Amino acid sequence: MKAEAGTKANPWKLKTPPGTSEFEAYKDESADPPALVVQVGSTQLRYHLRSIEDLHAMLKAHGDWMLLGSADEQKPAAEGTVEAWGRSAKNPVGGWYGLKKGLRGRFAMYVPPVLKKLGLAEVEENPRNNRMRAV
Repeated sequence: MKAEAGTKANPWKLKTPPGTSEFEAYKDESADPPALVVQVGSTQLRYHLRSIEDLHAMLKAHGDWMLLGSADEQKPAAEGTVEAWGRSAKNPVGGWYGLKKGLRGRFAMYVPPVLKKLGLAEVEENPRNNRMRAV
């Protein structure tokens, strides 16, 4: 498994769940707080690095497929989706996993492919309404 990459010098090359866009991601453990950095063209998004383990644990507890429900920060997330969980006051960080105000959304677009790359989850790759589940 080449998932050991994931560094700034050797980022993961990933695709969004619909398979329509490519992006890169890597771990920045020196950031405060440690971050999962997502580079989409010239846009950089940052999520708490712990989101990888936290999302995997939540999916394990959920025990079934869960809709991704990706949405921009300015739009509400549908209840019961990965995106809603990534913003919920009830998740382990008590709110947004996104670290850059204005770019905190799209958690369910960019974090699930990382879990898939690491072998922690299955992620559907349909044009719409994709789901994921823990492995």
